[in-house]
Amino acid sequence: MTPKTFSYEACGQILIIHLPKEFDHHNCRNLKYETDLLLAENYIRKIVFDFSRTEFMDSSGIGVLLNRYKQMKANGGRTTLYGVSAQVGRVLSVGGITRIIEHFNTRDEAMAG
Repeated sequence: MTPKTFSYEACGQILIIHLPKEFDHHNCRNLKYETDLLLAENYIRKIVFDFSRTEFMDSSGIGVLLNRYKQMKANGGRTTLYGVSAQVGRVLSVGGITRIIEHFNTRDEAMAG
């Protein structure tokens, strides 16, 4: 069973956010709240979004990605993502995310990129 919540992993100054199967308005508020706390408590220079389990995403997810991208950029940090399926990739493309957030195929590439 795929978890319905987010999980987080810190690797030094990198925060990896493992997204659930459905990244939608039902769980975006939790992600925003939880990452606000993590960013306030830690010196994070990069956020990496893991889409490897995500099969569905709506405009609320786009909003969260844009918010985190702007927050990291304003603080001199970076945002990347990886593991995007074709369906989610179309949503990211239509939402303009692929033009501003670097996307990679693997976790290692996203962390290094």
